[in-house]
Amino acid sequence: MSLLIKNATILTMNSALDIVEGDLWIDGGRIRGIGHLSPAPPALTVVDAAGAIVMPGFIQTHVHLCQTLFRGLADDLPLLPWLERRIWPLEAAHDAETLRASARLAAAELLLGGTTTVLTMETVHDTDAIFEALVPTRLRAFVGKCLMNAGDGVPSRLLQPAREAIDESLALHDRWSGAAGGRVHAVIAPRFAISCTRDLLEAASAVSAARQLRVHTHASEQRAEIAIVRAQTGLDNLAYLASLGLATERLCAAHCVWATDAEQAILAERSVNVLHCPGSNLKLGSGVAPVVEMRARGIHVSIGADGAACNNTLDMFHEMRLAATLQAMRLGPGALPARQIVEMATREGAVALGISHEVGSIEPGKKGDVIVVERSDLHQVPGRDPYSVLVYASRASDVRLTVVDGQIVARDGALVWADRRDIGDEARTATKKLLTRAGF
Repeated sequence: MSLLIKNATILTMNSALDIVEGDLWIDGGRIRGIGHLSPAPPALTVVDAAGAIVMPGFIQTHVHLCQTLFRGLADDLPLLPWLERRIWPLEAAHDAETLRASARLAAAELLLGGTTTVLTMETVHDTDAIFEALVPTRLRAFVGKCLMNAGDGVPSRLLQPAREAIDESLALHDRWSGAAGGRVHAVIAPRFAISCTRDLLEAASAVSAARQLRVHTHASEQRAEIAIVRAQTGLDNLAYLASLGLATERLCAAHCVWATDAEQAILAERSVNVLHCPGSNLKLGSGVAPVVEMRARGIHVSIGADGAACNNTLDMFHEMRLAATLQAMRLGPGALPARQIVEMATREGAVALGISHEVGSIEPGKKGDVIVVERSDLHQVPGRDPYSVLVYASRASDVRLTVVDGQIVARDGALVWADRRDIGDEARTATKKLLTRAGF
């Protein structure tokens, strides 16, 4: 497909953060031209984006697609009771059919809201169903089968011997990584330190090093979690992961709300990627991550909504606004400006996933993962500063067009690959089956 988006304000999010007025040409799935293109290049599809913002698609680096059907079913609980009473029993009750419905619902919401790439941690079983559901949506996804072999209150279906868990993760990698034109990949995903034995975490570290695979985990989300790790190991959470060899540029650590000064130094020294989830941290009462301090150390910090069970929305605009205003509350207005927030939502996410050479900015030769965001609705007017409009005034419903690999996947509130009403009906039916199996 050849696509020409005309008359836009283009936030390139390149290293200079150039803003270009003009056109964007995508051909063969890659960006071929930016700016005032004369003569106009040949294009099968032409979109007039006059008055709108064109930017890289959002990259959400921490989500749980399998939890989308849990929306509204696990409210008003702190982390550990939230897991034990709701999330783990619901994940154990999933089957391949309900997992596919959950992933399709999530993909629809994400793409309609301008997210083109995700790093997602799924449950312990039936992860093939997630890949199968994602391929037709064209969402770019790094998917991890959850690793768990320990912990109080964990249903038996979510406990799996370490060797079996690692072997299954590698089999998923062999089956899926690079599939769908390179849009989907498998990662290693130990849930968190208190649900994995030392042997399992060491095995995850070894496999990551041998295969150069991303490791996606939770770390230092809440004080109660850290206290358990300290009691079991004598170390703080992130220090413990570092002692096992996991703290490398391949580690993607969600939350890091309570990272100590010493642990932040480790994160910086070893190029660990931090995944900031402000909405989830607020709803679970976890705290506010020291994002400004971590970025000042040179730590790459990107953004994710986490799961719909602990946020209730997968809207990156919501997360960007929270990320900015929470740091303003901690350290004063302007502590984390809107332009830096948009960087975290795009190019920093690409760095975390090791794909900054392909996506995360609009530059010739990179993949055509872009979105068009309206900025003329009443809640955005006058909208002179595009970064301010995006972070403080816009909503997911302002996304007019979502493009992945140069292919339009959502336009004017409609999905190209499915009817959104059918997605909703499928999800409601699947949720009823899931709740019956879970005994809720």
